Amino acid sequence: MKTLTLTASLIASACAATPLLAEDLNTGLQQIAIADPQGQRPLDGFLFYPTKDTDTTPSLGNPVWASLPIVADAATLPQRHPLVLMSHGMFGNARNQAWLAAQLTQQGYMVAAINHPGTTTFNRDPDQRRMLWERPKDISRALTHLLRDPATMELIDPDRIYMAGHSLGGFTAVALAGGRYDAAGLDAFCAASTDDLVCGIFQGWQVAQTNADRAMMEQDLSDNRIKAFAVFDLGGTQTFDAQSLGAIDTPLLVYGAPIANSGIDLDVESRDLITKTPPALTTYLEPADLAHFDFLGQCTAKGLAILREEEPQDAFVCENGTEPRAAHHAQIAQTVSAFFAGH
Repeated sequence: MKTLTLTASLIASACAATPLLAEDLNTGLQQIAIADPQGQRPLDGFLFYPTKDTDTTPSLGNPVWASLPIVADAATLPQRHPLVLMSHGMFGNARNQAWLAAQLTQQGYMVAAINHPGTTTFNRDPDQRRMLWERPKDISRALTHLLRDPATMELIDPDRIYMAGHSLGGFTAVALAGGRYDAAGLDAFCAASTDDLVCGIFQGWQVAQTNADRAMMEQDLSDNRIKAFAVFDLGGTQTFDAQSLGAIDTPLLVYGAPIANSGIDLDVESRDLITKTPPALTTYLEPADLAHFDFLGQCTAKGLAILREEEPQDAFVCENGTEPRAAHHAQIAQTVSAFFAGH
């Protein structure tokens, strides 16, 4: 298994592969809307892309979350770009990793982030939530849409397609990499681990509780168009069949966050995942001061105080969420870009 000591060489390879310097590029933004022929699961989100337009406007922020300099509907660069697909965490949304999208676009990447129906801030429908097999399919549908849309198809390099997922988005990423859901194995694990966070969530959501749902969850949801994955402090390692994890043939960059403010147990999540995936394809990073919610956006100077007053149960998401989080973001973006550029 590759470790943090390889970061410098990864960064060097990224610099060699980056088509333009970061100061040459800004972040363009357009909305994505993907229809569902059955009308059951339309998707929406954002497409971030590099532009030389300079008319930036503070966007995607509010009193709690810091804005980003964005050029709405900017002109695109007439060349093919690597594409990164992003999957948010439980009840998160397509804005959660906009900070990473912005930093990647400044290095020449396009980034697509979508909202997953049922598990997003804006749609918590219990039936959609139960159908977790749809999450990986959302990403595959978004990729197919972008590769077929005349507005984007000529802008994407099909040999440089990647994915990043945070928390439940990390579960989504592992499924797309080839991890197969193991309902019986999870049942056995949960019977012996009654306080496990993921067990409680999946049972509460009624995931794979019928034979039909189990069959859907256990299907092969991998997408071989995606060449490498970044997995950010995932939840759900114990849902996957160990043999399928060992058979993954796509490079994985796995981050574990040891600051315990989310309920995720690293010993049964990221640390266990990397014992089951191929060592030659797995790079694991666990920065000592990284927290689960450091993968969300940077908080404003007043963000923590606002949450403590208005939403005290959620205030922890902005703990150390200003300059310390910005420093984490810079390191993560650099490492992710380097990892993808190396594959």
